[in-house]
Amino acid sequence: MKTDVDSPNAPAIAKLRVHLSTTTSRDGNLGFRFSLGRTLLLMFAAVLAAAQTNGASFNLSYRPSDPLNQAAFNHFYNLDYDRAIQEFQQVLQRHPDDPFAVNHLLTAILFHELYRVGALNTSEYANDSFVHVAHRPADPAVQKQIKDLVQRATNLEEQMLKANPNDVNALYARGVTRAQFATYTGLIERAWFSALRNALGARHDHERVLELDPSAVQAKLVVGVHNYVVGSLPWGAKFGATIVGLGGNKEKGLRYLRDCASGNGETAVDAQMALILFLRREHEYPEALNMARSLIPRFPQNMLLPLEEANLLRVTGDLPGSAAAFRKVFMTGKAGKYPGLHYEVAALGLGDVMRTQKDYQGAADAYEQVGHIPKADPDILLKGNLAAGEMYDLLRKRDAALAKYQAVIAADSGSSYAETARKYLKEEYRE
Repeated sequence: MKTDVDSPNAPAIAKLRVHLSTTTSRDGNLGFRFSLGRTLLLMFAAVLAAAQTNGASFNLSYRPSDPLNQAAFNHFYNLDYDRAIQEFQQVLQRHPDDPFAVNHLLTAILFHELYRVGALNTSEYANDSFVHVAHRPADPAVQKQIKDLVQRATNLEEQMLKANPNDVNALYARGVTRAQFATYTGLIERAWFSALRNALGARHDHERVLELDPSAVQAKLVVGVHNYVVGSLPWGAKFGATIVGLGGNKEKGLRYLRDCASGNGETAVDAQMALILFLRREHEYPEALNMARSLIPRFPQNMLLPLEEANLLRVTGDLPGSAAAFRKVFMTGKAGKYPGLHYEVAALGLGDVMRTQKDYQGAADAYEQVGHIPKADPDILLKGNLAAGEMYDLLRKRDAALAKYQAVIAADSGSSYAETARKYLKEEYRE
């Protein structure tokens, strides 16, 4: 599949590779890994632009104009991906030559797969550790479907731009497609440089949109995220980016995102979600918390939003409030209000909070709840069993701890969790 690797920016990107590969990061690793870790945040947040609508506003004009779009987006933001995909497919059948319709379906399928493989845990994105986090393998059939849709959208956009290089709609749509493909290659294929190329292409397209139409506030999402990310790079990497024309300013990025979030543009909700992530990184917890809380009642089935509230309360030091929030998510899921979603992650979060409070028995009890959920996510179950074993060791309940470590090894003997469990079979866990 042809992507932005063949664009006029390829030489500049190649120079940036050299610079990044010779820059040392703060933690002693090679700068390219640290810098790309930061840059990948662009892909995770910018892909939210692909939803292309503020699902909370009911007076927007959707592209294409189809009455089913409203229901599809509401299902999408409520994490009901199956229904959203079905409805976007119907819209695309009625509008087969509209790149916006293709992008909508692409977004729903991509996010469904990101959720399935465990790549939508925002806690990982609060720092750079997510670069090293291995998620479950993607479904090859879904990967092909994503690539086919990217190619289909790109072909439509290029046809429009061939007829009119300044077609704002085509430029905007192409930027969205590139942002989606950047997210796919970064978070699923872990192909950092390919992801970077497409993320830069998305930025350039949307900067051009803003040049042609300064009122197109929805285009400020990708441009704002990119500015924030590049502006957050270590000095050496930032200098290298600047000399090849890839400037960024953190304050400008946040300003653009706030403009987008406060407007009535198509990406207002997406900008708020990106802001929550970035504000947490900036330790601007009150603003991030208020933003998360404003979205929760709008999308009551979106479990990720109250989980983010719980995580934010935790980092602000409100451990009782965080525990209560995690407990509420878990009980809501247990009551059947998060159908198909892995609400057991809330039990894991609750256990972590109680562990911080030195309530080891309470933490063990919370971790145990993970295993009581039907069809629990395998990765979450491994984490829960390992953590429960550690708590039992701290409680001097060695037999219970050994049983948990053995359960981890039996479930996935080749995992990093099993490696840790084997260590604690030989030697008790101690903080």
